[in-house]
Amino acid sequence: MPQGTVKDFDVAAGIGTLLLDDSTEIRIDAVSIQGSEVRYLRIGQRVRFDIDEVGGEKIARRLHLVTF
Repeated sequence: MPQGTVKDFDVAAGIGTLLLDDSTEIRIDAVSIQGSEVRYLRIGQRVRFDIDEVGGEKIARRLHLVTF
């Protein structure tokens, strides 16, 4: 499962960007966060995730927090 760091996250919109270890950016959505009540991410948090491709765009899915 790949890992990355939260680059930005808009709590109101529930979307943001992850920076992968190879400097690639990938979109994230709050509905993809796995965990009881976690619905937002903080800049700098480490996450692991799966990658899905939707309409030619790679999107992080099934996010799990590595650091809180």
